Amino acid sequence: MRKLKMDELGRMSVDEFKRADKFPLVLILDNIRSLNNIGSIFRTADAFRIEKIYLTGFTARPPHKDIHKTALGATESVDWEYTEKISVLLQKLKQDGFFIMALEQTDEKIMLQDFYPEKNRKTAVILGNEVKGISDEALDYADIAVEIPQFGTKHSLNVSVSAGIVLWDLLAKINFDYLCKK
Repeated sequence: MRKLKMDELGRMSVDEFKRADKFPLVLILDNIRSLNNIGSIFRTADAFRIEKIYLTGFTARPPHKDIHKTALGATESVDWEYTEKISVLLQKLKQDGFFIMALEQTDEKIMLQDFYPEKNRKTAVILGNEVKGISDEALDYADIAVEIPQFGTKHSLNVSVSAGIVLWDLLAKINFDYLCKK
């Protein structure tokens, strides 16, 4: 066994990525404070070829050296947009037919392993602040709250880790074979 070299990985160029089909998923970052988390989420969004990231509230925006440090160029490949008020964004996404999923611990949540997204349904996943979680304002627009099961002493996962887990799970359930073959 040997590690593959970068030129053996068969990765797309940024231009190819921009033209490629995307999964019908968008991420909404609701007041994320860590620039490293933002960059890491961009990198994960690139890896899973999602449509777009929306940055809201006080979430920092590229270009920024600390976002770039973990994004490793993904801010150039992944489409993104900033909107100050999350309620305005969520109203628009609802009008555009998006299913709004809050990744949050609530009294009416469904566990991630029990949630199955509809294929070809546009889904927006809200990721909340590292300390306070998703804002009440955002939660009011959610069609569902989904929680990642945890078995230790901590009550939450890092937001960028949560993004990776939920994207992998949703794409596996959507059946991402058609993109893997392209």
